[in-house]
Amino acid sequence: MYDWLNALPKAELHLHLEGSLEPELLFALAARNQIALPWADVETLRKAYAFNNLQEFLDLYYQGADVLRTEQDFYDLTWAYLQKCKAQNVIHVEPFFDPQTHTDRGIPFEVVLTGIQQALKDGQQQLGISSGLILSFLRHLSEEEAFKTLEQALPFRDAFIAVGLDSSELGHPPSKFERVFAKARSEGLLAVAHAGEEGPPEYIWQALDLLKVSRIDHGVRAAEDPRLIQRLIDEQIPLTVCPLSNTKLKVFEHMGQHNILKLLEMGVKVTVNSDDPAYFGGYVTENFMALHDGLGMSREQAQKLAQNSLDARLC
Repeated sequence: MYDWLNALPKAELHLHLEGSLEPELLFALAARNQIALPWADVETLRKAYAFNNLQEFLDLYYQGADVLRTEQDFYDLTWAYLQKCKAQNVIHVEPFFDPQTHTDRGIPFEVVLTGIQQALKDGQQQLGISSGLILSFLRHLSEEEAFKTLEQALPFRDAFIAVGLDSSELGHPPSKFERVFAKARSEGLLAVAHAGEEGPPEYIWQALDLLKVSRIDHGVRAAEDPRLIQRLIDEQIPLTVCPLSNTKLKVFEHMGQHNILKLLEMGVKVTVNSDDPAYFGGYVTENFMALHDGLGMSREQAQKLAQNSLDARLC
């Protein structure tokens, strides 16, 4: 079944480039940049990837991202991810990156962007993988900080297709970012937002009504609100669901509890994505395989999920 799932043409719509930083590359970049790490070796770091919640993961995620310093580092990070995509027949990607994670460390915005952009360009030319980049705001920071990031980004407006919203969800509702999203949309950018992972269905309503998003990232808690589910079905608003992430971060205790196939059968436009694959145990095909193993996903359902990902592309 793995080989069959791997061969399906797929798009990935929910992937944080910083979350694809595998331990081996993390150690290689640390050595190149002469950065001391708190882990003795790759295996020790892998063992640290046992999270009880989103915040525990984020703490390690930001610590790992500190090894990314130069344009070449961001190129290597993105290129390594694209090679995984090529191996899994992921033919289109719309990855997120978090500029504030890097500018707050003193890394210039253009250093981050140039490295990523060049790898995406090479991915198109050498691997045949099309792409569109999404700039994400960190929701645990202020809207004022998000505005500063948007101002930094606007000289490079053509590099992005959309803005997004990620990081710690609880206590940081989409409403907090209504004005900066309005500004981004006025500049011709589309919008997506993480909502309904740890946060309540109300956050999904806010993302739709206040941020005017084209797509909801995660969104699995929409199932708690029948009226919201009906809206998602009626308007065919895609959900970019990340099964391995959801179980690793205890949104669901185990894959057998996951609601993605129920949502699919109800008519919700759900898609399968890997989120932060270096930390959560797998890329897109591994996420599909987890649904087969944990939920008995059929080939027909897998084909529908893969088609949904292609249909839900922003570009």
